[in-house]
Amino acid sequence: MSHSSNQTIHGLATSPHIAAIRPQIDPARVIRDAITIQQIPAPTFAEDQRAAYMQERFTRYALADISTDAVYNVYGRWPGTDSARPALLASAHLDTVFPADTDLTIRHAGEQIYGPGLGDNSLGTAGLLALLDSFQEHDLHPAPDIWFVANSREEGLGDLGGIRAVWEKLGQRLGAAIVIEGMALGRVYHAGIAVRRLKITCHAPGGHSWLHFGNPSAIHGLIKLGARLLALSPPITPRTTYNIGLIEGGHSINSLATTAALYLDLRSENPTSLQVLEQQVRDLMMENQQSELTFTADVIGDRPSGQISTEHHLPQLAAAALRAIERPATFETGSTDANVLLANGLPTVTVGISHGGHAHRLDEFIETGPIADGIWQLLLLVLATAEQVHTWPR
Repeated sequence: MSHSSNQTIHGLATSPHIAAIRPQIDPARVIRDAITIQQIPAPTFAEDQRAAYMQERFTRYALADISTDAVYNVYGRWPGTDSARPALLASAHLDTVFPADTDLTIRHAGEQIYGPGLGDNSLGTAGLLALLDSFQEHDLHPAPDIWFVANSREEGLGDLGGIRAVWEKLGQRLGAAIVIEGMALGRVYHAGIAVRRLKITCHAPGGHSWLHFGNPSAIHGLIKLGARLLALSPPITPRTTYNIGLIEGGHSINSLATTAALYLDLRSENPTSLQVLEQQVRDLMMENQQSELTFTADVIGDRPSGQISTEHHLPQLAAAALRAIERPATFETGSTDANVLLANGLPTVTVGISHGGHAHRLDEFIETGPIADGIWQLLLLVLATAEQVHTWPR
């Protein structure tokens, strides 16, 4: 199958019409678009301004059915020459982990550009526009429809709500999907890990720090539970992890807290291992309860797992597209918008445009050098997938 995929990609890359596109890819334009997108605040659940910008950009192309839904997903359909075929989805998420008031100042340092959210995922979203630039400027018309979607709610407590809505709207029309992340060049994500997120709340009567010293405090109880959680040893294989990402509670320094909560992120390559870890957490909650100190757990995130074999045509095409730019492919598991699509049986890969680092930090950065190659491999993958998707069983 790898040989066949290499042939498909090579045939595209060397055809006169397609080969003429490569030297015309303008990385400076991609970078400008990425920075313009990055400068529009888009915390999860508040992507409306960035969505409005993307919808306006979509109107500059020969897209049909341009719209924005209730959760700020932006849609546009590039009509195919045979719309009866299963369609292809190309998507990139709009939202960032940063609050709306974050300083989004950009800093250039040689071939690196720093800025919160620039790589995750403003560059990925700019990749959608770069694809559309090539399609429009070079009159590309693959057989199936291609849906370009800038989706919301990928990060944090968004719980993949954006791509879930995309699936509800388009799922029955689709034959495959390509999810774009800015900093994943060289990695082909073919499997989505299971993720479970809990808000664990401790409840206590409260009281005065002096008068009622020794009585239960929700904060004290939560800290004790947290210490026991940190002593858990999940399996290394299949890889299983946990993280306490947020802690909140109390109402004054001289009060025994009536409530306190922690937000717990649980992940595993195997759904059964994830269930075992969650049960261990719930068992510890019960063991730490007292008559006046209780715990409750609310599920605030449940990302499904799913995968396709690395031998499937789609990951093989993604690997072949990387070989076309002389880069090795690494098959990976992770948690992206692809989780929802894979869990619903849709062949999906997540790929990148460049390298970078410090994702989810204020000093996040991208590398500019690989961007032209990154767009080229993405274009080859999209065109090759559009050519073959009608032959793949669902």
